[in-house]
Amino acid sequence: MAEPQDAGTGADAGHGQGRAMERILRWAQPADTEVLAARAQALQGDDAFSDADGEQLDRDERAALRRVSGLRTELEDVTEVEYRQLRLENVVLVGVYSGSAGDAENSLRELAALAETAGAQVLDGILQRRPNPDPATYVGRGKAEELAAMVKELGADTVIADSELAPSQRRALEDRVKVKVIDRTAVILDIFSQHAKSREGKAQVELAQLEYLLPRLRGWGESMSRQAGGQVGGQGAGMGSRGPGETKIELDRRRIHTRMARLRKQIKGFAPARQAKRANRDRFEVPGVAIAGYTNAGKSSLLNRITGAGVLVENALFATLDATVRRAQTPDGREFTIADTVGFVRNLPHQLVEAFRSTLEEVAESEVVVHVVDGSHPDPASQIATVRDVLGETGARSIPEIVVFNKADLIADDDRLVLRGLQPDAIFASARTGEGVDEVLARIAELLPRPEVAVSLLVPFDRGDVIAMLHDRFEVLEERYEEAGTRIDAKVSEAALSQLAAFRV
Repeated sequence: MAEPQDAGTGADAGHGQGRAMERILRWAQPADTEVLAARAQALQGDDAFSDADGEQLDRDERAALRRVSGLRTELEDVTEVEYRQLRLENVVLVGVYSGSAGDAENSLRELAALAETAGAQVLDGILQRRPNPDPATYVGRGKAEELAAMVKELGADTVIADSELAPSQRRALEDRVKVKVIDRTAVILDIFSQHAKSREGKAQVELAQLEYLLPRLRGWGESMSRQAGGQVGGQGAGMGSRGPGETKIELDRRRIHTRMARLRKQIKGFAPARQAKRANRDRFEVPGVAIAGYTNAGKSSLLNRITGAGVLVENALFATLDATVRRAQTPDGREFTIADTVGFVRNLPHQLVEAFRSTLEEVAESEVVVHVVDGSHPDPASQIATVRDVLGETGARSIPEIVVFNKADLIADDDRLVLRGLQPDAIFASARTGEGVDEVLARIAELLPRPEVAVSLLVPFDRGDVIAMLHDRFEVLEERYEEAGTRIDAKVSEAALSQLAAFRV
């Protein structure tokens, strides 16, 4: 990492603020290069996807989603209404921070990974230390000019800011750097729009995009001037003031509001089907487990290792958007459902939390949350805090939690000691090698609710379905065969007593 340059002078120094511009020329120290290369090879190699990951039929389709090179997004003669589709190609990252430089660099590295997942090539990144972002241009005006020179020198098409920009900040910065400027939220929304596959997922992403877009509509030039329609309401505005009516930007806003209302109604319409599935699971008293965690922590790989589900696994951020529910068994034979959910990320856009609230219901309705953490990440503590914040928003903080440090095959012994101090009761596991998976299942079995009512039953030999149900759903203490049928001592739930009343002895 290049050494920070001296604080700026001139206009910036005039405010009495010690600001430093740091240029991120490499994403790692030279000493870390071999470690990072080993991690990348382990994550991206063909052997990273074991038989436990299933057929992975979606990987070829996901790999085919690539951006077309050569698309440019410079703002030179723009007359259309903002919002064009993001077409990221060569990008420069920019961030402002007031706290720890290490945290800021980790955040910028994560932004680089987000941009690459969206299809961009990251050329460079800069950080500026200042108490607060500039209300006009995000970075200081002088630094904005330096950023413009860097963009021109590198031939970048887009600048990405490492926080959510106000519409006025984005417009002012675009006017300075002369290329498309977007923020972290826009990149995350773009990734979601690429990866959503189900009807509900696509509707949720579109709703979040429209909520983000609405305050950011922008128009240029005379093509926006459509004020005053008809006779101008008889107000005597006179000749030359009569036009076609609404401005084009007002028309766009109205269309967006109409579309958003339609999407909310459509998403609401998906709820009964989800509730019916959940009610069916409740009726058969199948407890639920949800896998939650930071994006790219290995949640889908762990689900595949436990259930052989064949869910798409990819070394990319937000590879999973649509919740996947599969059945599994505890070591003592009890059935439960396990759900893979969308990953979280720091500064997760509020629009996405709201839009995906229905998907996150799987977490809130579960009996146990398996919180998967990337143990090889340089800052796992911030990931844990981010996930717990989002779980709190979904009402799942009171649910029993199992913390799993995944990717244990990439964690050194010294790092394990540090992680153990961070979360003493955590489990070290590797979805790739299978290490710790049995321990995860054993911990799930401990936390899942157990049936409490002891019953003694005599089940006729022709009612094998009752015997199977008792083994799948409840705890069988003793089973022996008599002349009249199978004698079973078991523990069941109170709700099942009415179903088994005919067999009680």
